[in-house]
Amino acid sequence: MVRTCSRCIYDENTPGIFFDKNGVCNYCHMHDQLAQEYPSGKEGNKKLQELAENIKREGKNKEFDCVIGVSGGCDSSYLCYLAKDLGLRPLAVHFDNTWNSKIAVENIHTVLKKLDIELYTYVVDNEEFNDMAKAFLLSSVPEIDALTDIALTTTSYMAADKHHVKYIFNGHSFRTEGITPLGWFYFDGKYIDTIYKQFGKGTMNSFPNLWLSTWMKYLFKRIKRYRPLYYVDYNKEEVKKFLAREFDWKWYGGHHMENRYTIFCHDLLRNKFSIDQRYVEFSALIRSGQMERADALTEIKNQISYDEEILAEVKKRLSITDEEFKDILALPKKSFHDYQTYHETFRRLRPFFWMMYKFDLIPKSFYIKYTK
Repeated sequence: MVRTCSRCIYDENTPGIFFDKNGVCNYCHMHDQLAQEYPSGKEGNKKLQELAENIKREGKNKEFDCVIGVSGGCDSSYLCYLAKDLGLRPLAVHFDNTWNSKIAVENIHTVLKKLDIELYTYVVDNEEFNDMAKAFLLSSVPEIDALTDIALTTTSYMAADKHHVKYIFNGHSFRTEGITPLGWFYFDGKYIDTIYKQFGKGTMNSFPNLWLSTWMKYLFKRIKRYRPLYYVDYNKEEVKKFLAREFDWKWYGGHHMENRYTIFCHDLLRNKFSIDQRYVEFSALIRSGQMERADALTEIKNQISYDEEILAEVKKRLSITDEEFKDILALPKKSFHDYQTYHETFRRLRPFFWMMYKFDLIPKSFYIKYTK
């Protein structure tokens, strides 16, 4: 029988996992450490107020005082509301990988219009992005959605730098999104470049890659990255009701499903790599008291097959035949260890990144996952 954490639903097949004498996994302990470092409730609200006052002070006489990455999803939409409620003047930033769902686009414009927030959008070349996406499928690594993740980070830095803003907000909440196992995902700018050069057909012209030199430039400009939802008693179901009531915001069906390519990525992760991200989400909700463990164990047994409509769209847009897709599924599984990355550089610079984390220039999660 597979050993499972006595608190969440991570089991012994989870990369990097170990258990204490009570059967509680290290990821649950990470959650508790984060909850102690980033308190919610009255203490969290106090820290948020202090952060907001610092931002307003440093952003005085500027058009914007912070940047918020938006996707049309629940977390980033609520973060826009929270920023305005704190008296801030945010600039919303969106990276358009050309795969947005109609609901996501409507959510972005509806929420931002009602909050009177300006939108900065970077649109990648459609053919270039699709060629890069296909390259990642051919590389047979699980980080098939890394392109969008790293591009949004770069776009946020670009917007902040352009408008002389020193604060970037990210909508992640460890209480609802969880802690991704250390061995599941890795990505950096060199990793993306290496895979595209090996498997792509074109050149990287419009894609906003985050080269190490570019990132260092932003770090030395002291552009800070914060996750304000860490300080909030964030209940996703209540937030969804609030956004629907106040902003006519619409639910898109599931975690990160506001983007059609991301839906395909989640399907492929489950069916090729046996990586089911529901384990991460459900475990987070259990730890934060928003889901019963017994319910999670029952729900996780429900198998999810490919969304056939989206699979057909992916094959068409990426020019992949049915036979080619079967070949992609049959490719031996690989990881970032099989390609050139910045990982060894990050490890050598571990003391530097510790300092960057302490100065709020990088998230703690980066320091934990990328410098060991």
